[in-house]
Amino acid sequence: MADTWRLLLHPVPRRGAWNMAVDEAVLESFGPGESLPALRLYAWTPPCLSLGYAQPLSDVDLARLMARGWDLVRRPTGGKAVLHTDELTYSVIAPPDEPRLSGTLLDSYHRLAGALVMALRTLGLPADIEPIDRLRAAGTGRDANPVCFESPSTYEITVDGKKLLGSAQSRRRDGVLQHGSLPLTGDLKRILQALSYPDEEARTRAGARLLERAGTVESLLGRPVSWEEAAQAVVGAFREILQLDLQLSELTPRESARAAELAETKYAHPERRGIAKNP
Repeated sequence: MADTWRLLLHPVPRRGAWNMAVDEAVLESFGPGESLPALRLYAWTPPCLSLGYAQPLSDVDLARLMARGWDLVRRPTGGKAVLHTDELTYSVIAPPDEPRLSGTLLDSYHRLAGALVMALRTLGLPADIEPIDRLRAAGTGRDANPVCFESPSTYEITVDGKKLLGSAQSRRRDGVLQHGSLPLTGDLKRILQALSYPDEEARTRAGARLLERAGTVESLLGRPVSWEEAAQAVVGAFREILQLDLQLSELTPRESARAAELAETKYAHPERRGIAKNP
């Protein structure tokens, strides 16, 4: 028998601070035991550069970012910079005793990766989970790289050897949050225009490396995929692979109020570091 989770669909793009605040507000709802686990799918406007919770602000060229009208937010999870635009973002938010996220961080990563791979295959992409040893070898000497999609991570999801879906997780006493970015279309090199490089030659070299190592759904599939089509594939895969009864839901009044508070007091201040850490 399938377990029941909430399904939170937010196709109308919202600002980065609100998106991150909602993830945390839903996570906080597990404290009193009032809420079911949730799968949330959402979008962003304007384009937003997100930093991992410990990533230095010096990685960002603030003048270039502001000139483009892009937002900046610091995620409640680790990892490196992501430019959120033309994408589907997912988050899985669950209490610490949810069996699909039990065990080690790597255990839960692998379970969720299975559903994400199935979603991509539903779209027609030959997605794979890369072996850990290969990723560690690929990451040698690139620790200073500020771009998430150019850096390998555990249980990477790739298509034809190129990274397609990047995820990060935070574990707290009140629950677990994992979220990730699936770029649907557009020029992945755009992110480099908002990051700090010593000169334009270094920026150009970084762009070439990025296109060698990462792709979008459209570039790898050969056709455009809408947010709605991608969302349908993710929901179907989570239902099938994780044996879930996903019930369409809305934020509770408490979650909405808390998200508004967090967006203003916390996520509107990306200069602050250490937002969330694994215990």
